[in-house]
Amino acid sequence: QVQLVESGGGLVQPGGSLRLSCAASGSIFSINDMGWYRQAPGKQRELVAVITSESSTNYADSVKGRFIISRDNAKNTVYLQMNSLKPEDTAVYYCNVHVVQFTRRSYDFWGQGTQVTVSS
Repeated sequence: QVQLVESGGGLVQPGGSLRLSCAASGSIFSINDMGWYRQAPGKQRELVAVITSESSTNYADSVKGRFIISRDNAKNTVYLQMNSLKPEDTAVYYCNVHVVQFTRRSYDFWGQGTQVTVSS
């Protein structure tokens, strides 16, 4: 099994910054894509950013130029640096990791979610 542990959420004023982390552990042979999603109250979960195993990145239009996704393969960890935060960024943020296990079968795993609230 694979466990994902998220950290770094909290309350921040508009214009502020936060850094989210998501560490994967367990039965991991390799990790392909790693990503962040978010879900605001009453809305569907949406993709925020994704990073491939070759470190290619893709962002939602709403966060381009403000958020940066990165990964540390040695630590099986993905980060999301969020700058110039806006109230509309308020949501529960979830990491998603595509893991190849030692059986060579691959699965998607989700973190438990971390609340990000942007408010004055």
